[in-house]
Amino acid sequence: MVRTTPHDRPLTEAQPLYWRIATRLLGELRDGTIPPGERLPAERQLALHFGVSRETVRQALEVLRHSGLVTTDRRGSHATLSGPPVETPSTLTFPVGARSTAPGAVDRATVAWETPPPEHAEALGLAPHRPTLVHRYESAGADGHGRRTAVTSFSAVALAEVAELARCRDRADGTGSAELRRAYDWMRRAGLTLHHHDAITRLPGAPSVRVTRRVHDQYARPLEITDLVMDAQQDALVYEFTLPAAG
Repeated sequence: MVRTTPHDRPLTEAQPLYWRIATRLLGELRDGTIPPGERLPAERQLALHFGVSRETVRQALEVLRHSGLVTTDRRGSHATLSGPPVETPSTLTFPVGARSTAPGAVDRATVAWETPPPEHAEALGLAPHRPTLVHRYESAGADGHGRRTAVTSFSAVALAEVAELARCRDRADGTGSAELRRAYDWMRRAGLTLHHHDAITRLPGAPSVRVTRRVHDQYARPLEITDLVMDAQQDALVYEFTLPAAG
């Protein structure tokens, strides 16, 4: 028996309303209006967006789930379509210090579920030896210069509030590549206002600086801490800024 999906059949008024909504929603998933792999808006928001009832939205989501295009867990529904996430040029890239890879350069990131560095655990309010999601990033120019290494630990709050980060735990074995460049976008989409505190300090006896970023939300709850070490010549500098939640 051949299974059909909303993409297989043209949109007509003769089709049930829920099927037409499923078709429109699938179109937004495919064109990147809702980026691949990210959490879908709540049923209430989708109902307002499409001008239908929540029950109609629920039926439309069931059509897409049956077709394997959407999955749902306790944190909500998210698209399973393949493809790169849609980039927003104005957003802040994660982690601090990350950059585009030039030809021949090394750029690698991994995630692991492990005990974070003690100073990270203290900053995030984690009990000693309690594991969390730890992200590692390294980059270097083609000639080996300009090396950057960053270690980020996420708090229990970040993992509870941001579904995209929570899902990383299943593949956080410390070996596979990890793409978390839009982590700050995910936090903002989850309704979190991001307050960044970056301290940049020159390391004594070395042509390098350390950047320590601490991020908390509008309730002063810690979300993540990153330590970046990079080749540079720079005096100490501290600055702060805030990114409002996506509205």
